[in-house]
Amino acid sequence: MRNIDGKQKSKGAKNCFDFFKVLIYKMQNAERFSALSFRDFRLFWFGQIISLSGTWMQSVAQGWLVYSLTKSPFYLGMVAAANSLPILLFTLMGGVLADRFPKRNLLLITQGLSIIPALILGILTSLGIVTVWHVALLAFFLGTINAIDIPTRQSFLAEMVGKGHIVNAIALNSAAFNGARIIGPMIAGLAIAYLGIPACFFLNAVSFGAVLAALARIQTKGEIRIGTKGVLSEFMEGIAFLRRNRELIHVILLITVFSLIGLPYISLLPVFAAEVFHRGAKGLGFLMSASGIGALTAALAIAARGDIKNKTRFMSIAGLCFSAALFIFSLTGIFWISLIAIALGGWGLVSYLAVANSYLQTTVPDELRGRVMSVYSFVFLGTVPIGNAIMGVVADAAGTSHAVTGAGILCIIGSGIFAKRYLGGNLPA
Repeated sequence: MRNIDGKQKSKGAKNCFDFFKVLIYKMQNAERFSALSFRDFRLFWFGQIISLSGTWMQSVAQGWLVYSLTKSPFYLGMVAAANSLPILLFTLMGGVLADRFPKRNLLLITQGLSIIPALILGILTSLGIVTVWHVALLAFFLGTINAIDIPTRQSFLAEMVGKGHIVNAIALNSAAFNGARIIGPMIAGLAIAYLGIPACFFLNAVSFGAVLAALARIQTKGEIRIGTKGVLSEFMEGIAFLRRNRELIHVILLITVFSLIGLPYISLLPVFAAEVFHRGAKGLGFLMSASGIGALTAALAIAARGDIKNKTRFMSIAGLCFSAALFIFSLTGIFWISLIAIALGGWGLVSYLAVANSYLQTTVPDELRGRVMSVYSFVFLGTVPIGNAIMGVVADAAGTSHAVTGAGILCIIGSGIFAKRYLGGNLPA
């Protein structure tokens, strides 16, 4: 009987393996997922899924840890700000480094260094000596690493697949990020409930091994370009390129509004999970996963379409969707309605960002890509610490729900101005 059971399990495992093997084969040979036909991108993509799942686990665990230590939305905002502040300070320099040095080598360094804060946080939490200031300092250290990692990773995509497949690569990369955004929080919620918070930090540290192994096997490395004009002059070349493209300025301004006012709601989700919906760590995992489901749907839909012809019309609708969903989420006290609202918000935000990213990547010259993408990272993530700090103060004084309601209204105004200017228009291709 044991032999029969063993054969059945073996057969089941083989069938499961064959299913995923066929699925991957079809994806990499389909025109709609053409970027996966490139070996280097394929390695990088699968490594990212595992590593980013660990990153999202740490994000959930860190938020729950800070809330458990302080019971304060103010400190949630402050720690989130500490994580994002280095991007505001250093990511523009990171773009210059990405244009000067082999991007694969830079990514090996940044991904390897990212293991350190996860391990330290896991050890401190296990020993029961962790404080909110430990969390804030480690978040700042990780943010400094990300200030170099993010523009490097974004600009590395074009080197792996070329400009002809960059839109598909961006959409698939976003799908990996947001697929991990579903997997990571769900695992984190269960891990916190049954294994404890430290397990999430240790699992995240282990997950970096996948992307490091992938990067080690990638043949594309990037070129070494010795700058002759000085760091400041080279950075100003990227700014000058953007100033000559008025349409890009409008797109980037709306990204700034979303990042400064809209995105900080994520740092307050532990308060919603505990005090509004009374669902605890599991509820927090479901809230973050719902946002990930909407975002993943958006990324896969854009990858399947290949390109968006009427980009401004699409971005106008997506921006309004995110803003309205954030407003609805802040007002409802019903958990399942909040999950739907937050999923729609995830769809809207990622739809807008993916199309904006692809337009930047296809417009920018190769020699400026790292610097221009550092500006994108600067406005997308660098302004978040200011928003997190403001949102934390407002939530502490006026209440978390009221703070997010105000953010939703301001995002509706910003996306409405953008839609009025561009709805029905099209960016030059």
